[in-house]
Amino acid sequence: MPAPNLLFIVADQFRAMCLEPGGDPVSTPFLDSLAASGVSLANAVSNYPVCSPHRAMMMSGQYPDANGVTHNVNSETAGWGVGLRPDAPSWAAALRDAGYKTGYIGKWHLEAPVPEDAIHGAGVLGDGRYWDAYSPLDRRHGFDFWYSYGCNDAHLSPHYWTGDAGRHQRVNVAGWSAAHETDVAVEFLERAAGAARAGTPFALALSWNPPHQPFDQLPPDFERSYGKLAAAELLTRPNVVLKSDAGREAAAIAPLYYAAVGAIDAQVGRLLEALDSLGLADNTLVIFTSDHGQQMGSHGLLYKNVPFEESMRIPFVLRWPGRLNPATAAGLSSVDIAPTLLGLLGFDVPAPMQGRDVSAALLADAAGNHPGATADGSPELGTPSALYFYYPRDRHDVDVRGLRTATAKFIATFHPASGLSTALYDLVADPYELRTITEPALVRGHAAALTDALAAAGQSWTGAPALAALAAGELCPP
Repeated sequence: MPAPNLLFIVADQFRAMCLEPGGDPVSTPFLDSLAASGVSLANAVSNYPVCSPHRAMMMSGQYPDANGVTHNVNSETAGWGVGLRPDAPSWAAALRDAGYKTGYIGKWHLEAPVPEDAIHGAGVLGDGRYWDAYSPLDRRHGFDFWYSYGCNDAHLSPHYWTGDAGRHQRVNVAGWSAAHETDVAVEFLERAAGAARAGTPFALALSWNPPHQPFDQLPPDFERSYGKLAAAELLTRPNVVLKSDAGREAAAIAPLYYAAVGAIDAQVGRLLEALDSLGLADNTLVIFTSDHGQQMGSHGLLYKNVPFEESMRIPFVLRWPGRLNPATAAGLSSVDIAPTLLGLLGFDVPAPMQGRDVSAALLADAAGNHPGATADGSPELGTPSALYFYYPRDRHDVDVRGLRTATAKFIATFHPASGLSTALYDLVADPYELRTITEPALVRGHAAALTDALAAAGQSWTGAPALAALAAGELCPP
């Protein structure tokens, strides 16, 4: 059989609850079908649930301090040195070097803007910053075909830089961005199909901005029935206070957000149909995921970049006929995605990547059975854990680290003025994170686990001395 292909799909701010039984009341028949014929990971997590940091980890397999993306990339943070390092590894570069035809379509948001981008990109926003950026040819991290932009939230009037066009030569489009980008992706698949069948595989990444806000920028045929549902039918998680300001705003947003989710699902359907019609479905690994979720009123919050499940958990759905273990208990986080993609496709993981390759826990053996062990015999891959990051924006801001497993979450926050505070949740008994555990022995045990996890990942942190003192019993649980 020819070398396997990869279709890697990312939807911005698409939370895991949209694809779960008993979750958000949104219809996603094509993604449901994808999951039913493949694998959907219940413990896929964004280490840093905001756009640029997750995407940088997803591409490079490195933590933020190594890849250079410690905050969202814009004109302000570019002055701090934030932006994906030119020498950062990437799964795309590894596949291109192995003979793959690589392509990237849609939102990138990893290039540090320069002043010219304020003129030729989406312009300066009301906050005085500009976010959109052109990516020079030598900073595309292994993608040969390029139809992309930095960060532009105009869903109905998107623009793109293509091929070797210059910064001043962007393509302006009228229409819903996700549908247009799917058109481009289908054309890429049609061009690549013959070579793929003959032995030259492709790896295509498609990155949609919806269902990210602005929520009212929807395609003309969007589903309007969600607007008929009451707030209690739209927002079913018990950590949403419906009569609060956040609950009321979330109830107003939800019908539009769900409509965008449904419209994204329809684009997934178009891609799957294209793979089928081109005879590529059996030999193409399809992955659907997101960079982070959205609070949607949970815990009194609307958006992301917080350590709650609604923000941290992401969908991660894989389909690869006959190749995957449907009973896998594996989980992964942002930094594990790049090494795992390479492992799934049969490649060694580049040494600079810091994430785990969990492909052994995802794959069936040659007979289609789960082999019952990871590649090195270790059981840890079936016990997912993920670090959480929040870097301070200034000397007054908090600095946060955490550790999430399938059963518990521990968050440690270092306050410049007042020191360390912690929060511990039992995700089995309390999946909505409504009760913080304060039992001293448990808090100390989780402080020790976070200390060990940060050390194992080579991570320094301003709160590390206080955390170590808490773990050793030298500091009372805050």
